[in-house]
Amino acid sequence: MSSNISSRISPLGAVKQRTANWPVYGLKRLVVFAAVACSSFAWADKPAELNLYSARHYQTDEALYNDFTKSTGIKINRIEASDNALIERLKSEGSKSPADVILLVDAARLWRAETDGLFQPIKSEYLEARIPANLRSQVLPEGVKWFGFSTRARVIVYNKARIQASDVDSYEKLADPRNKGQVCTRSGSHPYMLSLVGAMIDREGIPATEAWARGMVANMARAPRGGDSDQIKAVASGECGVALTNSYYFIRMLRSKKPEDQAIIAKLGFVWPNQQTSGTHINIAGGGVAKNAPHPESAKKFLEYLASDAAQAYFADGNNEWPVVASVKVENEGLAKLGNFKAENVSVAAMGRNQIEAQKILDRARFK
Repeated sequence: MSSNISSRISPLGAVKQRTANWPVYGLKRLVVFAAVACSSFAWADKPAELNLYSARHYQTDEALYNDFTKSTGIKINRIEASDNALIERLKSEGSKSPADVILLVDAARLWRAETDGLFQPIKSEYLEARIPANLRSQVLPEGVKWFGFSTRARVIVYNKARIQASDVDSYEKLADPRNKGQVCTRSGSHPYMLSLVGAMIDREGIPATEAWARGMVANMARAPRGGDSDQIKAVASGECGVALTNSYYFIRMLRSKKPEDQAIIAKLGFVWPNQQTSGTHINIAGGGVAKNAPHPESAKKFLEYLASDAAQAYFADGNNEWPVVASVKVENEGLAKLGNFKAENVSVAAMGRNQIEAQKILDRARFK
């Protein structure tokens, strides 16, 4: 994900104001921008509205939002920015925040927003029945603070000319000396890595996880850098032999009609890690009702809509993610090509709670 703000204030059905090329401003300007936005649209004073703060930047989500408005009559006003920018903005707005719903990407970010007190708990029998317990926050007497609405897997891609699949078919094997000089990853401070390590801590414990991190550092082809698409391209170019990536980046390229993308895919092998042991690491995109939501009932309706069959299908077809509702059927050629897989059974809430320890482990291992 880009760290640049891509703010969009868009009452659906009205004129959209796109500011995708704005630079990242400091906190003071974010506060000013928030005040202007609230004043311009008078969000809290309008009935049948929903103010959405979203870190999802996928054009295909437009259909998702339009369908909600069409089926409920509730208009969506939307602000889009990076996860970190949204969290800082919500903290600076405090009790005057117009946000009703917060959508974030990755368990580590959801946990951070929860610990910063940005969510309010809600009670919904529908959501608790539809969304598995390991894909939502802890159930409190007053309710649940956030829910996962789509999943993505942390998978392994390798250069078919250099690497045997059997040598990289688990996360643990990436740290084995046989793969010295072959591994590419993104930064050790990135939430994707923190969530993966957080899951390993929950499953294997701190000593084993730290040994893995040190092995990964010893096997790196270069210092960690770039996003997941950069890792995929580095493997195809031969800069490294193997890399970690979120599944939807790979599937997006797999479904692409561009000759250059197909040339990259032709050089790659794909692995569902840990199929003989713990299963492939799963992460989520999710959200909850903002602590100071001016339209809490609309917010609850929106979250319940995101767990509906129609919305769950949008997540799969639009951004190559998996629904969290097991009964929803997916019709996505890219997902179908990869087939079924065994997923790890680790609570995403535990992954979030473990991120501080995960960062300490990665720092000690000099995983930059």
